[in-house]
Amino acid sequence: MSAVMSGNRAFLLQLRKYYGIYTGGFIAFVIALAIAEQMGMSRQWIGYWFLFATIALYAVIGIMSRTVDAAEYYVAGRRVPAFFNGMATGADWMSAASFIGMAGTLYLTGYGGLAFIMGWTGGYCLVAFLLAPYLRKFGQFTIPDFLGARYGGNIARFIGILCAILCSFTYVVAQIYGVGIITARFTGVAFEIGVFLGLAGILVCSFLGGMRAVTWTQVAQYIILIIAYMIPVVWLAVKHTGVPVPQLVYGTVLAKVTEREKQLTTDPKELEVRNIFKTRADDAKKRIDALPKSWEEGQAAAAKKVEDMKASNASVSELKAAETALASYPKSAAEARTAWTAQMSGAAARSAPPLPHGEPYYSGKAGEAGEKERDTKRLNFLALVFCLMLGTAALPHILMRYYTTPSVKQARASVTWSLFFIFMLYFTAPALAVLVKYDIYTILVGKNFADLPAWVASWAKIDPRLMNISDVNGDKIVQLAEIVLGQDIVVLATPEIAGLPYVISGLVAAGGLAAALSTADGLLLTIANALSHDLYYKMINPNASTQKRVTISKILLLFVALGAAAVAAKAPADILFLVSAAFSLAAAGFFVPLVAGVFWKRANKWGAITSMIGGVAVTFYYMATTQPWLRSVFNVTSPIADNIWFGISPISAGIFGMPVGLVLMVVVSLLTPAPDKQTQDLVEHVRYPNLTGDTVDSVAR
Repeated sequence: MSAVMSGNRAFLLQLRKYYGIYTGGFIAFVIALAIAEQMGMSRQWIGYWFLFATIALYAVIGIMSRTVDAAEYYVAGRRVPAFFNGMATGADWMSAASFIGMAGTLYLTGYGGLAFIMGWTGGYCLVAFLLAPYLRKFGQFTIPDFLGARYGGNIARFIGILCAILCSFTYVVAQIYGVGIITARFTGVAFEIGVFLGLAGILVCSFLGGMRAVTWTQVAQYIILIIAYMIPVVWLAVKHTGVPVPQLVYGTVLAKVTEREKQLTTDPKELEVRNIFKTRADDAKKRIDALPKSWEEGQAAAAKKVEDMKASNASVSELKAAETALASYPKSAAEARTAWTAQMSGAAARSAPPLPHGEPYYSGKAGEAGEKERDTKRLNFLALVFCLMLGTAALPHILMRYYTTPSVKQARASVTWSLFFIFMLYFTAPALAVLVKYDIYTILVGKNFADLPAWVASWAKIDPRLMNISDVNGDKIVQLAEIVLGQDIVVLATPEIAGLPYVISGLVAAGGLAAALSTADGLLLTIANALSHDLYYKMINPNASTQKRVTISKILLLFVALGAAAVAAKAPADILFLVSAAFSLAAAGFFVPLVAGVFWKRANKWGAITSMIGGVAVTFYYMATTQPWLRSVFNVTSPIADNIWFGISPISAGIFGMPVGLVLMVVVSLLTPAPDKQTQDLVEHVRYPNLTGDTVDSVAR
């Protein structure tokens, strides 16, 4: 035992030395690029250097960590120290949603965005108390492994595989979408090409070395992403307060933001623009109310305009514009309803005064209507916290990380380290949102359109939904209501908004890329392992050799990655919705079977199966009937308002699925035979983790 402990200590010291050198080298690399920028290096080449240098680094780690050993490929040999597993988990967790989307959501929604911080952080407490040590005691490789052993037979395992794939695929699409945004902006390639270019960075690690390569790459990625996140916000804090601790001083800037919000609420020019958007929203509502007649009249008018222009020999540009308008006109009354509803919602949102950043559940309405809206926002806030907490505790790619530690004690310690590394970013995001908002309110608003900074056009070129400023009232002055700033670019554009050197923009892009790549690696590995280990090896060919299992996992990983990239290239929805949808699905499908599997001996196979199916089905149905992109995929034509339950937004659909899963688990388990003695012994075995720190696994058979 002393020899093992001595070897572990030497391994830990070696890791600290290597990553210390790596951190110093990365900082030196950033300084060198900053010097090169001052000497005339172009922005495009700075973007290239950050992109290719970081991907090359991850590739080197992937090549050095390549393996065909099953234990190394699936669980990194179960020898990752708690500190480094916590850092790897932090990177795995710091997805594009956390790095790119969270501060953007706080920027747009103010107080309401705190639900993400509370939910995701609270979820890790549930991981520590309810699941991580028990799953580590169980051993094995995957979450479907636990479900198959705990609930007996392959049906529960198979349903678990399907749930894991659904949650992870939804999540990984968001990561690859984030990769596409970053790559497109900082290399100049088209968004669709950027998606597949970034995919190469994802595959070099997970494809070659599985969990072993992914773990050591994620540690490197965390170092990059946390440096990249902290530098701009510290810089902004010094700029506005003179204090380099944004987490402690951004309250003074929030007071200034609040004062500026009051000015913009009553500004005559702002009121003029908001009234224009109100008129547009009213017009869209009239067209919706007049369907299908309004659609038929609009289509006929667009067709007649094309014919009239052809007859009058109009200019080529005018004729082309008319033909484009006809081609883009909705093809059916149902499609028109969806498109015009989106236009009405967008115009109505921009007709409203600035949302008070620090006010909880703001409605802007007086009397009973205002109180009702505040109640709905409060309910949605709590529902989102609930879904994110339970989803965090049930996400397969996070729970898999705790299989990689040497012991149960190390698994518990690594959860603590995970919380610390995650806290560093989450504690900073609210400060970043406030500091960026202050710059937008005081520097961009009121600027002449002729003097707009170059970054506005650069981001608008990628996707007008991410960045768009149009002179709605024709006064050639930017009003707040004329600005469209998507939540997915707030962090990435922060250095340019603040006027920092472009090398900082490249650094932030590298950090966002590291966050997206690290999570995508873990998610793709989860899907591939579920298919190769749980489906192929456990259910189809139990006699398959280790090398064959690993090879099949790599092939499946490649195909899943290409499929996810194809979906992401269509830019289906914003990053935060896709990620939150994965959490709702995980909460509804996995939380109850996993927790009941550890703490309730009476829970049985049929209870778990119906719980997973019922929970996911209800959650997915609610999303499919209330979320615009999914509605279009499934051709849902009924008005969204008719499908909303209790005012809950689709992002929190798990609030309905999880209770359904809980009821089904309890009722069906009590109505069907109890698990056999061997299964109950397994529960007893898993329930009492050995905290002595030994490295011997007690694997359920």
